[in-house]
Amino acid sequence: MKKFSELRVGDQFFSTCSISDKELDEYLNFSRVKNAFLENRGKDKQKIVSGRAILSRMEGEFTRLSQIYGNHIILIGTDGDAAWKNRNTRFLRPLHTDEVLKLRFTVSGKEEIDEEYGKIAIDYEGTNQEGESIVISKKNLYRIKKEPPR
Repeated sequence: MKKFSELRVGDQFFSTCSISDKELDEYLNFSRVKNAFLENRGKDKQKIVSGRAILSRMEGEFTRLSQIYGNHIILIGTDGDAAWKNRNTRFLRPLHTDEVLKLRFTVSGKEEIDEEYGKIAIDYEGTNQEGESIVISKKNLYRIKKEPPR
């Protein structure tokens, strides 16, 4: 695991994941999302994964990275990108259940909060197996303890 002092703007970390029909159903039941577009599909067709479910999985994958896991870290918000009129996330293509999502996490900002905590901004990018962008999410802000527990 990297400490706050070791993280640098520009550092990149990678992972892959997919979301199964069962996982999506569990997410939709938990979140109570009701959307006919997400529910209407043929018996043998893959479901379209909701954007929030994708972002939730991406954050989960980020916190599980060997470079991050073990730190005391918590999502504290999103700032968005000035070039996008301070919007945070763009969904560019649909993701279907069981499709592989290749993830890239980039440290896009880092600042001191106080003696005990720092703040890092993480940009997420998810692409499909063909390298086409599915989602881009900028400036996901995390408070991170400078010295992780031993």
